[in-house]
Amino acid sequence: MYEVLVYVYENYWGGDHCPGREQLAHRLGSAGFGREEIQQALTWLDGLHKAAHGVRLEPVVGPPHLAPEQFPAWPAAPNSLRVYRPAELEHLGPHGIACLRFLEDAGALPAGLRELVIDRALVVPEPPLALDDLKILIMMVYWRVGASPDLLVLDELCDDAGRRVAH
Repeated sequence: MYEVLVYVYENYWGGDHCPGREQLAHRLGSAGFGREEIQQALTWLDGLHKAAHGVRLEPVVGPPHLAPEQFPAWPAAPNSLRVYRPAELEHLGPHGIACLRFLEDAGALPAGLRELVIDRALVVPEPPLALDDLKILIMMVYWRVGASPDLLVLDELCDDAGRRVAH
């Protein structure tokens, strides 16, 4: 499934520019991907599109007369801390949690996107999620909302640590 997601990320600029499900399935089949992995990726992408609906990158500010529950989401307070449930800890693993925390601390992953990443990571059936696989999911979340991460963050997400040469 991850190879299919990488292909979609590399070949279609942003989630809004991606062809429909049937046309995408046909193109992925023509690119040589297997039917099962295409189906898994399409199901995951469908969930991403539904989950990303209404996600905003900017803080939501509304008229003072509206109650907080009438806003789509409140931004996290600057000093807030995300507490992970045991199932999330098990599924994401320590390296995944560290990666998310790094991106948050760098200012590259706002709370809304972080929650979207966690939501989509939890539907992947094989816990714990490998760090490289989580990075692909993070890139797909950026892709879906039309956000471009900073170049250094992009380098971190795409870097293959196993191929680094020590100086």
